[in-house]
Amino acid sequence: MAVEENTDPDRHDRLVAAASTALAAVKAGEGAGVVGGLAEAASGSEEGKIDARELMLLLFGECSTMVAALGQGGTTPVKMQVYDDDGHEVPIDEADPPVRTAVRTLLAEVHGDTDAASEQIEIALRNAGPEEMASLMVQALRWTIKLSAECTSRDLPVPEWIAEALA
Repeated sequence: MAVEENTDPDRHDRLVAAASTALAAVKAGEGAGVVGGLAEAASGSEEGKIDARELMLLLFGECSTMVAALGQGGTTPVKMQVYDDDGHEVPIDEADPPVRTAVRTLLAEVHGDTDAASEQIEIALRNAGPEEMASLMVQALRWTIKLSAECTSRDLPVPEWIAEALA
C-alpha cells in the first residue's frame, strides 16, 4: 500500500526546515534525539510516514545531485562502499537492512529512478521498526554531510539550504 501524497503548499519548506535541523544536529554530534523523534513519527500516523518518506527522498535526492557533480555529470564513476562495524568492506547484500535500503535508494536516485527510490523507502516504512528507520535517516543525513563536504572541498555546488544548515 503506497503512502498518499500530501498537498500542503508549505510542506516543502517544513521538510527543508526539519532536514536542516537534523543535519545541523547530526553534524554537531547531537542528532540522536532529533533523528529518534523523526523515526518515531515515521512509525506512527500516515502523515508521519508521508513526512518521513518525503524527508528521506529530499535528502537522497540532494545526495544524488552531489554524487552527479562529484562524478562530473556521469563521466567519472563514483564508488560506493559499505563497511561493517569493524571497518571492513562488505557486499551490499550482507549489510544491515537500513544500510541496504539507503544504498538502493541512493542508487535509484542517481540513476534517475525516483519511483524505485520511493518504493525502497515505502518498503522500509512498512517493515522497519523505529530503530531501523532512525538508522536509515542517520545514513541519509551522514551521506548528505559527507557529500556536501566533498563537493565544497572541490568547489562544486552544494544546495544552499544544506550549506546553510552545515555552516
